[in-house]
Amino acid sequence: MSEGAARGRLEAYRFHEREWEDYDQLRREFEFEVPDQFNLAAYLCDRWVGTGRVALRARTASGTESYTYGEIQRDANRLANYLHDRGVRRGDRVAVNGAQRVESLVTHLATWKLGAASVPLSVLFGPDALGFRLDDSGAVAYAVAPQSIEAFREVKADSEALTEPLIVGDPEAEGDETAFWDALEGQPETFETVETDPDETSMVLYTSGTTGAPKGVLRPHRGLLGILPAILLTWNLEVRDDDVLRSPVEWSWAGSLNDLVMPAMFYGMAVVADDRGPFEPERELALLEEQDVTITGGPPTAYRFMLGHPKASETDLSSLRVLALGGEAAGQTLVDLARDTLPDAVVHEVYGQSEAPLFASDCEALGVPHREGRMGKPAPGMEVRVADPETGDSLEPGQVGELCLRYTGNPICFTGYLDRPEATAEKVKGGWMFSEDLGLVEEDGYLGFHSRRDDVILSSGYKVSPAEVEDSLSAHEAVANVGVIGVPDDERGELVKAFVVTSPEHDPSDDLRAELQTFVKERLAKYEYPRALEFVEELPLTTTGKVRRKDLREREGIED
Repeated sequence: MSEGAARGRLEAYRFHEREWEDYDQLRREFEFEVPDQFNLAAYLCDRWVGTGRVALRARTASGTESYTYGEIQRDANRLANYLHDRGVRRGDRVAVNGAQRVESLVTHLATWKLGAASVPLSVLFGPDALGFRLDDSGAVAYAVAPQSIEAFREVKADSEALTEPLIVGDPEAEGDETAFWDALEGQPETFETVETDPDETSMVLYTSGTTGAPKGVLRPHRGLLGILPAILLTWNLEVRDDDVLRSPVEWSWAGSLNDLVMPAMFYGMAVVADDRGPFEPERELALLEEQDVTITGGPPTAYRFMLGHPKASETDLSSLRVLALGGEAAGQTLVDLARDTLPDAVVHEVYGQSEAPLFASDCEALGVPHREGRMGKPAPGMEVRVADPETGDSLEPGQVGELCLRYTGNPICFTGYLDRPEATAEKVKGGWMFSEDLGLVEEDGYLGFHSRRDDVILSSGYKVSPAEVEDSLSAHEAVANVGVIGVPDDERGELVKAFVVTSPEHDPSDDLRAELQTFVKERLAKYEYPRALEFVEELPLTTTGKVRRKDLREREGIED
């Protein structure tokens, strides 16, 4: 271990190196360790320079290229110098595409080195979704993935703050744009990482709500330190020098970026990136075998497709030791399939959200194996209770209510929503963060998910805001009114379904249905469009004219 790595060791997050009687002993003895100064770039990258360790294995059509921590740091320093020369300063925001590419990782690190905050953005966003987030965050720079270039060019003229668009990959830079690697050319390879307070914002992570616009979740640098205890549980209390981590999910979501890429780098591991196109089960299976991946995780939907694929039985997956499932309910059928297909791996279910990305997990090594219908126990340092959604009063074990996480003194928690103090006050009350998920805590500590307090749709692991889809459809001239809900689906968990009342000038038809679906797909994100769309003569409304989604769910036979 290099001197830098030893300096940033932080003993509290090495508890996997000790022997524990059981989960309860670890819970009793664990205490968070938060340094007076903590910068993600220093702890995820700088301290591993000189070890020769590989940080990233980037799989492309031409093969795999590996990047050491030293090489990643060199390029992050060069980009930090470039951005600094162009006026990017502490507290500014830099948007980063979610593509699994070395440029994405370098941009996050360079941003943190400057004391600025990165803004992860999905490569699936259309112009409306992308434009809103660029404007709302006030991003001054954006590393644009090839998949996002068309949507970006459609909205960049309207983004008042943005001055430094960096074009990643093959597209030619136009106008005020700069090719990513051209920006780094000739820049110094050294840069002194800014010392940041642990509470300073490192990331603005957008989440979809059910009413109004998406909210920017302010993630502090210390947030990673809150994630690590649950990570060690998920990894079954093992950290190996030869561990290789992989998630099929693009790096714009908490479950991939915060819960896999960043913890892996904190422990000096290698992450496998693949930007060869949309998710394909057969290609993903081959990648796990080819790269000897030891830890993989993501939404259950992806692994249902993978492990249920005919090629799964022909693929050597013996290197896998952990499969972590989160973002939606795993279901016992998938867990059983995974155990049969991956006999050498533990199957753990995890739980978290953008405001607190990972705070509960299974852990076979501590006597907390996966239990059907449950999502593990609270990680060390985490206090979870169940509250009555109406009164906020605590409920007894086994009773269904709103899951709440202790907020005060908890490093995992967000510091608020960007420019939305009222929404923050609704989320955090009396020292507790209210999850907006209904669930229970069993007598022995296992957490169970019951339903969502709001209307958010979970489809293939993505959170979809009904309000955002409704707003998009309402912009089409053929739509007089619309309501959107999630309906059960065996493969994706839920499908987005829209109920549309057409305007007098338009008649329902299959062609109009396809047109409306394409309209949403092109303007929001590809995962948000309504795969099911039904034309109706009228919608159930409240006295104030709002669509009663509850009635739509009842119409579909869905119980709240």
